[in-house]
Amino acid sequence: MEVSVSQENYLKTILKLERSEGIASNQAIAQNLDSTPAAVTGMLRKLCEEGLVEYEAYQGAKLTQVGEQHALSTVRKHRLWEVFLVEKLNFRWDTVHQLAEELEHIGNEDFVNRLAEFLGNPLFDPHGDPIPDAAGNIRERVDVVFSSEAEAGTMFVVCGVSDSSDEFLRHLNRLGIELGSKYHAVERFEFDGSMEWSNNQGARILISSGVSEKILIQVHA
Repeated sequence: MEVSVSQENYLKTILKLERSEGIASNQAIAQNLDSTPAAVTGMLRKLCEEGLVEYEAYQGAKLTQVGEQHALSTVRKHRLWEVFLVEKLNFRWDTVHQLAEELEHIGNEDFVNRLAEFLGNPLFDPHGDPIPDAAGNIRERVDVVFSSEAEAGTMFVVCGVSDSSDEFLRHLNRLGIELGSKYHAVERFEFDGSMEWSNNQGARILISSGVSEKILIQVHA
């Protein structure tokens, strides 16, 4: 089935909303795609006619099995392209999202599988999000918590973020926080929930509670 760029964007957005909220409401889809409720309703009806979503007025939409396969394929391409841009073209992790938004709509299945093989079949993108395999399976991380849960004295590795906006990633760049790097939780300040970390070079980093609640870590013994 041929799926347009616009339809792929809808399917990917519905997948994200389903996984976070259980169902994709018209309003949430409109907000995510910067569209109008009327335009969303029209597209959902079309997607429903093509067997890609199940849609009920005033309730919302859910992907069918076929729709989910298309959505996961788009997510797979997006995250593979982000890996390519960061690892092969040396883009920063805070600059690749929009480029990947454009690149995710090109490439047949064979092309995408060759891209994955060229990259070494990565499991996670530069922001720590899992990359679906060719069959749409996703390997979720285990033993991952938000850094806000780390106790003083904990050693850990930053393995992802829950906010991949350019602004947040640039803020992490300014703080010197990098994916895959090791840190030590030196102290937690009860007054405001902020934390002090140190990196491998011993440099101290002050982390606000709002930032620590968006950083995913794996604790090391």
